[in-house]
Amino acid sequence: MRRAAEKIGTLDEVRRRVEDARASGRTIAFANGCFDVLHVGHVRYLEGARGEADVLVVGVNGDASVRRLKGEGRPVLPEADRALLVAALRAVDHVVVFPDDDVSRLLLALRPDVHCKGTDYTPDTVPEREVVRSYGGRVAIVGDPKRHDTRVLLERIRAGGER
Repeated sequence: MRRAAEKIGTLDEVRRRVEDARASGRTIAFANGCFDVLHVGHVRYLEGARGEADVLVVGVNGDASVRRLKGEGRPVLPEADRALLVAALRAVDHVVVFPDDDVSRLLLALRPDVHCKGTDYTPDTVPEREVVRSYGGRVAIVGDPKRHDTRVLLERIRAGGER
């Protein structure tokens, strides 16, 4: 089994890995997120995404992107730590940290067969759905119902763990 750090690469490195996998007949799934405090919802989402194809690539939002999307005080963990935690999951084959607020650029570069989003979306509300359709990919909704929220988890921690 590969070490987690070996799964992390630049976009060019991951693109080459994806091209090699595709050349050997393997299908590619892509999932993304901030993964600020890894929790069970993230694991179920990524395992669901892995079930959609032979290879799973995960895009992890960079620190500045997380701050823009989630607000001051976030991320809790720096991008290198978040990428390593995601890469350590068995379901994940490749990880790329990206600076953008959406994954359109990554989708166009990697052209995964399936773009996976969590259950807080529907196929019609996935922001990048037209990008995916433009190259012939599909969108899949995976994971369990969204009952896990990093913001809520952080509030519980700050309150001393009370539910």
